[in-house]
Amino acid sequence: MALKPDRLETVTDVSFFMNNSTGSTIERGGIASISTEGSGVAMDDANSVVAYAAAASGAKPVGVLLNDVVDLDLTRQHINYHKDEVQKGGKVTLLQVGQVTTDQISGTPAAGDVAYVAASGLIGNDSDSGNNAQIGRFLSKKDSDGYAKVAVNIA
Repeated sequence: MALKPDRLETVTDVSFFMNNSTGSTIERGGIASISTEGSGVAMDDANSVVAYAAAASGAKPVGVLLNDVVDLDLTRQHINYHKDEVQKGGKVTLLQVGQVTTDQISGTPAAGDVAYVAASGLIGNDSDSGNNAQIGRFLSKKDSDGYAKVAVNIA
């Protein structure tokens, strides 16, 4: 579990798709960035795709991923909607403004540190190259399980 349930969702977006090319589960709680750009304001533009950016430099963050992206054989089992699972290639919910408690953290943040996009969709507290996008602010340090509270403001 990469997100704890104590979160505030002020602004969310459901207009992006996420593909899972690795075949494994993509855990929620990280920062999804633009992978390919759609055009216009269409809610179902298949070109509007997000992914966890492999490199933080130049990443264009869209929001915190609120769903697990899974690769299931849907002829044998169904999606577990109670666990907020989404089939690969499906639409995902992204938190753009709010507060989350996540373990998708890079480094050792302290309360008050600025939160940036880090590699692989993680949230970091330092901007190594200066090109990393700011996504909010840490409201706590990591606890013993590796979770930290983050105020997100990607607008």
